[in-house]
Order: sequence, then C-alpha cells, then structure tokens
Amino acid sequence: MSESTAVWTPGPAWLFCPADRPDRYAKAAERSDVAIIDLEDAVAPQEKPAAREALAAAYGGLDPERTLVRINPAATADHALDVDLVQRAGIRRVMLAKTESAADLAALGACEVVVLLETPRGVVAAREILEAEPVVGAMWGAEDLVAGLGGTSSRDAAGAYRPVAVQAQCTALLAAKAAGKLAVDAVHLAITDHDGLRVESEAAVASGFDAKALIHPTHVDIVRAAFRPDPAQVAWAERVLEGEKQHGSGVFALDGAMVDGPVLAQARRVLARS
Repeated sequence: MSESTAVWTPGPAWLFCPADRPDRYAKAAERSDVAIIDLEDAVAPQEKPAAREALAAAYGGLDPERTLVRINPAATADHALDVDLVQRAGIRRVMLAKTESAADLAALGACEVVVLLETPRGVVAAREILEAEPVVGAMWGAEDLVAGLGGTSSRDAAGAYRPVAVQAQCTALLAAKAAGKLAVDAVHLAITDHDGLRVESEAAVASGFDAKALIHPTHVDIVRAAFRPDPAQVAWAERVLEGEKQHGSGVFALDGAMVDGPVLAQARRVLARS
C-alpha cells in the first residue's frame, strides 16, 4: 500500500504537551491537530504519579479524536501504572514509547496504538510491529535511537540527519505504509530553527508522511503550511485528473510529461491534502 488506509486520519500537526502541566492541555489541543499528552520523557520520574492523576481528572474534557497519551515503555515499572490509568480514564488512543515488539502491546487491550520506533530493536522489528492489529500508526525518533546505538548525535555539523537516522526514518515510513497505517515524522528539536523545520516538513510531505510531531506551538503553522499544497500544486493535480477523464486511466501526456498510474495517485494525494 502506498497510502494510509487507517480509519483515524487527523491533521498533520501533532503537538507534545507534558502530562504534569494540565493547565496546558487545552492550549495544546487548540493550537494543534493532535495533542500528545506525554507521560514519558517530558515528566520527571518523581512527578509521574501526580501527572497520571491530573490526566485522569482532565481526560473527560479532551476530544478523544484529537488526543494521544504517550505512555512509558513496556519494559519499565511505570508502564503498568500507565496502563491502569488508560483503563480507568477510558483513554482511547495511546503512543507507546520505545516499542520493540508486537508483544509490547499485549497489556493495552482495545486501545488503538501509535508505536514509537526509537530504539535499534524497535526499528529492526518495524514490520512485525506495524502489522499488529491494535496499531494505527508509527512515529520514529532519532535521539533515543542514536543513544541506544552508543552514538552522540543524530545530525551532522550542517544539521542534516546522519545515515543511520535516515535509515530509521525510511524504515518506519515503509513499514507503516506497507501495513496501511499512519506515518508520523520525528520532532525538530531546534525550537527557533523555523527554516530547518520548514525544509524538513516539506521533505516529509513529499516522501509520504501523514503528519509531523512537534515540541513547540510556534511550529504548528509551519507544519500545516508544509502539508497544505500550494495553488500551483492543486492546479496541476486538477489538470492531471481532468486529463484522466479525457484519456482514461492509461498513459497520456500533460505539459510535456508522461502521466500514468503513480502520477494519478500523487495527484489524488495532493487534492486530498488540500
């Protein structure tokens, strides 16, 4: 499958929000397409119990279609406590940090899961994980991956991802789309590097990602703009599909270029994003 066939198809800007800051939940939801309430890295270990209770109290006031809860990895002591919270609060969708196998999903019951592929084992097992029934999508992460490899930086001096990070990005995208699931690109950690975020977001769109995760509200509009086709792209897509009506689904020429099945699919994708 070249595109997601997932039933859940939210918008492209997914914004992380620390679970121990319930005062920010509504703001994150207002600014983004999906608010990721984070019980993992964004919350200090000693603050996690209070964060769980804050989320349990507030979850009923959040839109479940636009809310994900990132829970701690299956191998940690906090995982069972997070799962208990999920069951008590009736949380519908979770993001499982550091997913490494389909077995990691066993305790989550009927929850829909966005898996986070950010360890060497998780990236290697991407295909098996994405084919598991509760999984609706995958996000990848560079920093934990490189740390798990024993490295020191996911990017080179020019700011570009190193080859191993690119391989993980491509693996997550391919595994997600092969399984008909959503693919979410990793966060851009440099908060004020808006130009770099724009370039990275445009590349994610062009490659087939459905969304990008964010760490700061100022990133939302940049990502939305990248995922929204410009008027020239929309006009091209409309001409392509009009040509299909005239010539049928076979090969034909438009603007001096060949149009065939893959190009028709790309045109439909542009119009769907618009």
